[in-house]
Amino acid sequence: MGVQGLTGFVEERGVFFTELRVRDTKLVIDGSSLYHCLCFAPDADFRRGGDYGAFAAAVRDFFGVLRTCGVAPFVVLDGGRGAEDRKLPTLRGRAAEQLRAAHRLSRGAGGCLAPLLTREAFVQALGRLGVPFVQCFAEADREIAGLANRWGCPVLSLDSDFFVFDLAGGYCPLSHFQWQSVRIPAAAAAPHGCFVPARCFSAERFCGHFGSLSKALLPLFAVMHGNDFVGLEALEAFFSKVRLPRGCAAGRGGKHLRLQGLLNWLAQFAEPAEAVDNVLKYLKKHQREEIRELLCTSMEDYAPSDVNLEDFFQNGSYECEAARKADVPQWVLDALAKGKLPPFVINALILRSTFLRVQVENMLRPSAHSTALPIRQVIYGLLLRVSHSTEDASPSKQTNELPVVCEFDRCQKTLKKTFVQAASLPPDFCDDRFPLDKLMEVPVSCHQMLLLETLGVKMSSLEPIPSHLQLPVAVTCYWIRCSEPKVELNQLKALLLIIISGELQRITDDPDPTVLPAEDDSVAYNEFLKWKEKNLQNNDFDLDAAHSFCQWQCCLQMGLYLNQLLGTPLSEPDLSRLFTGTLVHRLYQELKSAPSVEKLFLLSPKMAQLYLVLLNTVES
Repeated sequence: MGVQGLTGFVEERGVFFTELRVRDTKLVIDGSSLYHCLCFAPDADFRRGGDYGAFAAAVRDFFGVLRTCGVAPFVVLDGGRGAEDRKLPTLRGRAAEQLRAAHRLSRGAGGCLAPLLTREAFVQALGRLGVPFVQCFAEADREIAGLANRWGCPVLSLDSDFFVFDLAGGYCPLSHFQWQSVRIPAAAAAPHGCFVPARCFSAERFCGHFGSLSKALLPLFAVMHGNDFVGLEALEAFFSKVRLPRGCAAGRGGKHLRLQGLLNWLAQFAEPAEAVDNVLKYLKKHQREEIRELLCTSMEDYAPSDVNLEDFFQNGSYECEAARKADVPQWVLDALAKGKLPPFVINALILRSTFLRVQVENMLRPSAHSTALPIRQVIYGLLLRVSHSTEDASPSKQTNELPVVCEFDRCQKTLKKTFVQAASLPPDFCDDRFPLDKLMEVPVSCHQMLLLETLGVKMSSLEPIPSHLQLPVAVTCYWIRCSEPKVELNQLKALLLIIISGELQRITDDPDPTVLPAEDDSVAYNEFLKWKEKNLQNNDFDLDAAHSFCQWQCCLQMGLYLNQLLGTPLSEPDLSRLFTGTLVHRLYQELKSAPSVEKLFLLSPKMAQLYLVLLNTVES
């Protein structure tokens, strides 16, 4: 969520903050804000599809600093859009803005765009680091506020809605959380003396700035001024008639003037109900009850949630009334909470609607996501198939028509919705004994067979591949077969060489204690690092190659999701060692002009052999 203009207003004044030394405390972290903040690093490259290794390193460094300062982090991530889908207009607006940003980047202009698999790479990094996290059923703000108040600790986020929540331990904006400037007090020689310098928003100071404004009126202010759930249109009649203090009428003068005027106007009331009654006086009689209900319902978005996340962090139990009302199977909810299923799945299941995130691709071509459409159709088929044995099924459900999902995706330079039919599934998955809530009872061999059939590969062809690379290799086979235009050989080789570099890094940085380290592996890795440094200034950018690599990421994303929905019949790959966009593009350019770069890992016989195995598997 977010309150329009509030962050700018608070930041411009600066008087609403108190200095804070963050150490020896629990800290509830808004995961979505954090991963966006870390991936939007000043030196990040947003044109070439993401450098997930550098991103994972930033996540590791961030939580390493917290550990040094004795801070116990608990990360809370947004889930799906919620059963009511109240944010749909806001999300469409954001998707359109991301599309504009992607187009600017594709033309060489500046801008920021989170790489496609950032959320997945973040969840994997949290798992590797042992950082406790939960993924909520829907928007996480209320659950973050509830948990922080239960523990009396601060919230770390970059969401202006936390200026509005009544938080016992305060709200620390990420923009004022100086984790890269950890300090040690002069008197403290021990490590536990370290702290992160931060600033904490003071609701008391903020309300004091507007005379006798009650904190209880801040939710009404947020709703009236406009947030992600409520637009200003419903209240334009009020703003056009009311005389706000300081002469702040609805016309020209900027958002901050209206914002200040509204807060000053609200300060005359003791509590929200009185203020709502006064708002309604400015509206036509036939509108009043509808607007009263809208305001009162929307203010509830700022009441801490009844979901007890403390229970989840103590015993792994995630109970959610909204999910129960939406008939979400318990195993799906549990997997979602543990980050083992993505929000994409819950949106397809309860809303039959999904957003496909745009990348920096060739806008004149069909969306890169179109390549992965058959994989998505299988996911929809698994989620939405109807049991035909249900006696009280409605007539519409008793037909053999396959369910349809609404996808929001790019069509050239505009956002467009398309209706996609779910796939018809093999007999094992159409058996009425195995509805969605019993999907995990289908034999694992059937799960694996459905995954591999969808990707168009046989298990026998994957057997020479290390188990943690089988899924990305299967996805690469699918990409080669389904991409339009066809994948160039040098694009394939560049991608496989990056996978090999990740393998070499893995065995060099995290060697298996049961295997003797091979000296030629470290020599080969050092040679690779020299090549990497030498080519730092290569800024060539081929939009068609970028489009092809975007298609691969789309296929990998949906391959990951289908694998997760089927209970991971293939091992999940480590994204941080799988794709580095800047290096993939460099290798592709160099392979065209100096094919000898293909022999980059020749000094390690094991890696040279693995590269040939990968290449032969995909080409065959």
